[in-house]
Amino acid sequence: MGALNFLVEGVTGTGKTSVCHELRRRGYDAVNGDTDLAIRLSPGLVPTSAEDVHGNHGWDATLVRSLAADRAARFTFFCGGSRNSASFLDVFDAVFVLEIDRATLLRRLDARADDDWGSTPEQRDLVLRLHATGDDVPPGMAIDATAPLETVVDELLTAAKAFADRR
Repeated sequence: MGALNFLVEGVTGTGKTSVCHELRRRGYDAVNGDTDLAIRLSPGLVPTSAEDVHGNHGWDATLVRSLAADRAARFTFFCGGSRNSASFLDVFDAVFVLEIDRATLLRRLDARADDDWGSTPEQRDLVLRLHATGDDVPPGMAIDATAPLETVVDELLTAAKAFADRR
């Protein structure tokens, strides 16, 4: 999909889906990992905890590789998190990590619909722990996602263009 492929990561509530929608609105190729790529890593697993559900969330690595191999667009942004990203991180030219402070995360979790990930007490506790530890997020360039969405996407695009200019 892109001559350059970027992963946009971050813990739950950092704005990955919102960034994806805004990139699409602006005419960029953006893939929503939660809707376009999501698979259950262990389809037979019967989850008994939030950790089970979270740990079983992955992306179809073959599809990621196929989309990344299509170089029709200048940039393609893959937005979301997966527990199997190590199996396809090599297709990304850069990783951008959306970061927010704890207070912003708490506000965003409070605003989630009852059926959104992170809305139950058990899921919320897991998200807060992952936020504190940084577990589950690959290393990458930090993007301050506490700003308004348009500003976050502007910063992301500036970073992507700067990366492209260095190549």
